[in-house]
Amino acid sequence: MKVAGQSVPRVDGPAKVTGRARYALDLTVPGMTHGAVARSDRAHARILSVDTGEAEAVNGVLEVITGASLAPLDLRFGHVVRDHPALAVDRVLYHGEPVALVVAETRRAAERAARLVSVDYEDLPAVMDADEALGEGAPVLHPERIERTKDEGLDQGGEALVGNLCAAADFGWGDVDAALAAADLVLEGEYRYPMLYGYAMEPYNAIASFEEGSLVVYSTAQHPYMVREDLARIFALPLARVRVVVPYVGGGYGSKSYTKVEPLAALGAYVTGRPVRVALSVEESILTTRSDGARVRARSAFAADGTLLARDFDVVMDSGAYTDNSPVVCAKLANRCFGPYRIGAVRVRVRSAFTNTVPASSLRGFGAPQGNLAGELQMDDAADRLGIDALALRLKNVVRPGEEILPGKRGIDADLPADLDLLTTSLGWPNAPEGRGIGFGISASDAGAHPTSVAMVRLHADGSASAAVGATELGQGSRTVLSQILAEQLGLPMEKVAIVAADTGVTPYERTTGASRTTALVGRSLMAACADAKRRVAELAGEGAEFADAIKAFFGAGGEIIGVGAVRRHGEFRKMPPFWEIGCSGVVAAVDAETGRVRVEQLSTVGDVGFAINPALVHGQDLGAATMGLGAALSEQLVYDGQTLANPNVVDYRVPRCSDIPERLDQILAQRQDGIGPYGAKGAGEGTLNPVGAAVAAAVGRIVGRYPRELPLTPERVWRLAQTEDARV
Repeated sequence: MKVAGQSVPRVDGPAKVTGRARYALDLTVPGMTHGAVARSDRAHARILSVDTGEAEAVNGVLEVITGASLAPLDLRFGHVVRDHPALAVDRVLYHGEPVALVVAETRRAAERAARLVSVDYEDLPAVMDADEALGEGAPVLHPERIERTKDEGLDQGGEALVGNLCAAADFGWGDVDAALAAADLVLEGEYRYPMLYGYAMEPYNAIASFEEGSLVVYSTAQHPYMVREDLARIFALPLARVRVVVPYVGGGYGSKSYTKVEPLAALGAYVTGRPVRVALSVEESILTTRSDGARVRARSAFAADGTLLARDFDVVMDSGAYTDNSPVVCAKLANRCFGPYRIGAVRVRVRSAFTNTVPASSLRGFGAPQGNLAGELQMDDAADRLGIDALALRLKNVVRPGEEILPGKRGIDADLPADLDLLTTSLGWPNAPEGRGIGFGISASDAGAHPTSVAMVRLHADGSASAAVGATELGQGSRTVLSQILAEQLGLPMEKVAIVAADTGVTPYERTTGASRTTALVGRSLMAACADAKRRVAELAGEGAEFADAIKAFFGAGGEIIGVGAVRRHGEFRKMPPFWEIGCSGVVAAVDAETGRVRVEQLSTVGDVGFAINPALVHGQDLGAATMGLGAALSEQLVYDGQTLANPNVVDYRVPRCSDIPERLDQILAQRQDGIGPYGAKGAGEGTLNPVGAAVAAAVGRIVGRYPRELPLTPERVWRLAQTEDARV
């Protein structure tokens, strides 16, 4: 195969796999008991007492555990700030917060008993809105700040993080005020992006047991090594005495990142001495984590010829009751909101606020879709007002390959003008079918997280090979892709290789599985491990020797040769980000004038992935991400009724169904081998989501004559928008 005139390694498709994948939810262990959670029905209250008598009387109940009963332990966890208790001790900070854990012989008995736990509260003032939370006189959720565990995401703010300010990100360059004053056109508006739930098909679950002084946990965690750190701190154990094992996971999308229910299962095992399984329902999972909602005030300044002179963003994120990963989302939103454009002056101010709502954390594309809505809609609005084609306006301002988006960071490793040409050709821009609207947008995300990855390769005496990596298989196909890389590097058929993954007791360190990093970064560490293994074979038996011959020559019988490889922030990986993940998506949409219902008839995406090691998997990831973007654009939103989450279920919380998928799908791959990963690959799986909200909003705006500024575009919202004057403000 040739891409961009260059030969690339032949990578065969995956071998046929029989049997069913093992999920944590499927596992059982001898003596296993079940845990169920009693949850707060208040948003903000002091716990006066917890009555567990009726719950303890239920047949089969072993223990009812409260935060107060675990006083010797520090129940708090958090990879940035340790402020999230596994069980509330003195106060509850949101409706649905765990207040007790019931452990019983059966799940049914545990759930029945959990409903009988009675808590006496003293209500405290609650704050449900992020802007109000940052205002003077708002009730403070965390009067005493807890120590940081990492500086990640909190490199700004320091001592200024007081009141309900969870995190802050402020930066910029150039003279924004002067550019605004000199501009021929200044657009200003407020845009809102909703709180979302990731809705992975497998809800949160974990099994924990203590074995010979060590804690062993089976979990749905995306980041087992970070979970290991939290559990080690809670139980004052060395890392070597905590093992976190992650089987196949039924979806993650970032929502399975970091610690969730693992401490609950571990506390149950600690108290009872029995293995404990905690498996949440979908409704309980929605009460566990969500994405950060955002209010974005944006100003964009243009010259008469369409040159983008300046951008000024002021963003407030609603981050819920605890810190979790919101500081990182805050920083990423700041880096991504103003778009992949050449801009002379930029000012960005992002603040993350604590509120008495479900804690926010990572969700696919985190930070990018929230800011992209404002940035891309103002590009469309400016094009209309200046009389310039919306594609031409973007092409005039978009960065070219190698140009910096963020000063001092890695230049863009993509050809965005070419991507835009592919996308708009697919959409038929600017010639929309009668009664339809076309919308499209772009984004660039500083992806890859931290470039820390270790892989180990084992060459076996029969000529087969296996690799151990810390990355988690979430359904994205990472084990398949890593198997392909392993087979290609060692010259073996797929049937003779295997991947062992995500077991802190066996596999080497991997910081995270997220930020679209596995193929690029784990793939590179695996390639390095293969090279190390081949070097050892050559040392033992000479160049070109077979694995089996080298092992026999050294051991005389059975044995193995081990190679180790690593990626770290050094050399070609020193400059951040490791790679840029591109978003380039568009739609053709129709609006029912009588009801306001939006129907997306065509969805087009450009997967700028450098090289698609497995094209089918890239197509699946791109379509999945874009479909999640459609959900946020059209129907998904967590809604509070007063202090209570009104729709914590998948009936009232409306995710896209098969009937919502557009009739025409055009998934284009741009393969220019311009990535840092294996064979020139880059990350995929998030980028196509990021511009979808703005693209749908732009298509609707072109139909009704007014660009919307808030998602989701429910029928009522669109109908009301269409009743206003034909003006884009």
